[in-house]
Amino acid sequence: MSPQPRPDGTTRLMLFFAIVYAVEGIGQAKSGVVWQPLTHFLKETRGWSPVEISASLAVLDVPWVIKPLYGLVSDFLPLAGYRRRSYLLLAAAAASAAFAWVGMLTAPAGIIPALVVTSVAMAMASTVCGGLLVENGQRLNASDAFVNQQWLWFNIATVATSLLGGWLIEVLSDQNALRAAAWVAAAAPLAVIVSLRLVREDRATIDRAGFILGVSGLLAAFRSRDLWLIGAFLFCYYFSPGFGTPLYFELTDTLKFSQGFIGLLSAVTALGWIAGGLLYRHVLWRLRRRSLLYLSLAFGVASTLAYLGLVDPISAVAIYFFGGMAAMVANVATLSLAAAICPPRAEGFTFAALMSVINLATPLSDTIGAVLYEHVFASRLAPLIVMSAAFTAVVLVLVPFVDGARNPR
Repeated sequence: MSPQPRPDGTTRLMLFFAIVYAVEGIGQAKSGVVWQPLTHFLKETRGWSPVEISASLAVLDVPWVIKPLYGLVSDFLPLAGYRRRSYLLLAAAAASAAFAWVGMLTAPAGIIPALVVTSVAMAMASTVCGGLLVENGQRLNASDAFVNQQWLWFNIATVATSLLGGWLIEVLSDQNALRAAAWVAAAAPLAVIVSLRLVREDRATIDRAGFILGVSGLLAAFRSRDLWLIGAFLFCYYFSPGFGTPLYFELTDTLKFSQGFIGLLSAVTALGWIAGGLLYRHVLWRLRRRSLLYLSLAFGVASTLAYLGLVDPISAVAIYFFGGMAAMVANVATLSLAAAICPPRAEGFTFAALMSVINLATPLSDTIGAVLYEHVFASRLAPLIVMSAAFTAVVLVLVPFVDGARNPR
């Protein structure tokens, strides 16, 4: 079966999105190269519990929840003549400086605020790049291809950073592993600065006509029934009692996996995402939106329940790979749906608002899952897994309601 045709004029943008989202894969505080060294440092050196880790690091999600604010500023207030390029340059420089700051700190009281700065910078860069994705995706009818490229390269970077994070823990002290990871993350945003030459953007000014167009786009977003409907759907789609932090404790304390192998599992998950991206690019792009949403939810339920069979390294590799593949299909299905309905001149705000729904649902679900694991299920993972799968299955009944939203296909 032939791969998805690529519209003319996308080559430079595909390369640009590959670079920017690979950097995001390296630099996100809660999934990039610093995440495992940070979690290990807090658990082993500071003796924090799953709830303490989840609750204390939830602050790193706040900059991602308020992404619409960055989109609003970018849409309405051009910086140095550009709505996207200048903000991306500023965000990349700030992220690099903040990660370098983390590399010089030793206590959580300083590390966490510094990581908040990195989260703000990375969330701003993601928002601005999301605006570029929506604008050019709608113009070239290539939203699906751009979203797939986004997550494909995000996870290619995650493979490398996951292996690196686990290896750093194995060969360095807890503190030095975190420092080394921070310096790696500090170097990555420099690639974004270099990649800006790949983006062609018309100069913009703050004038009455542009302001009116921006306000019109913003009002169109707030009046759109489709946007409100899809926002509610995305929250339900991504909210289920999570078990990410309890799973880390299960892998470490119950199954006695080494930190290197846990890092390898993160890389295996990312490989699953890559496989899911390739599966979409060559096969699943032919499916209609409703079919793709149903398939992604079925994959989600199956991949969640698969964790009940996690008993040894071999089962762990298989489960993590399938989970990554299912997550990739889910992301392409939902994010391309969101990108397709954003109104002109408010693309940054609207797409960021829909992404913030996901960014709100995800940490909320993880914190609730950690509380249930520790205080309701007596540190037993199986009931939490079943509950999470049940929440995902319920979302199947909502698919027909979003299938009627404005759709470029």
